[in-house]
Amino acid sequence: METRPDVAGWSAMITAGEIMSSPVITAPAGLTRAQVAELLTQHRISAAPVVDDSGHVLGVVSEHDVLAKTGADAGELMTTAVVSVSVDCPVNDIRHLLVERGIRRVPVMQDGRLVGVVSRRDIVATMATEWVCQVCGEPVRGDQPPSVCPRCHAARERFVLQEQPPGT
Repeated sequence: METRPDVAGWSAMITAGEIMSSPVITAPAGLTRAQVAELLTQHRISAAPVVDDSGHVLGVVSEHDVLAKTGADAGELMTTAVVSVSVDCPVNDIRHLLVERGIRRVPVMQDGRLVGVVSRRDIVATMATEWVCQVCGEPVRGDQPPSVCPRCHAARERFVLQEQPPGT
């Protein structure tokens, strides 16, 4: 997959699998409108993938769907045109997808199964976290340090979390 231009030095090498939220809170298709509202509220999430009995993604039901659509259950309320990504999709590509399509989250799939979700918040958090190699000083952005330093090949254990000053 072609990677897009980087933003403000942010690494395009981070993948969905590295930053996704997992396990995923899902909604069975038969969940009532009130139960969907309770699920979203209880877990402090704005949407959940709707799955069948086998765990296959049928759609996504959001707070907006609960408020704006008519329907008795998640299967009737959900949006069925779901954009998903693979675990190895570069986060920079996901960022472009979210911005260009005006969506807030994407399910992450592996071998046809739902394994996680990447939201705007996950990507923003990744952009705000920087690790610094103690050997050569190379800064790397991501929610976790890289397995090896891209400059000097030092091990993951040689990275320290760099505090970001407000406004950076």
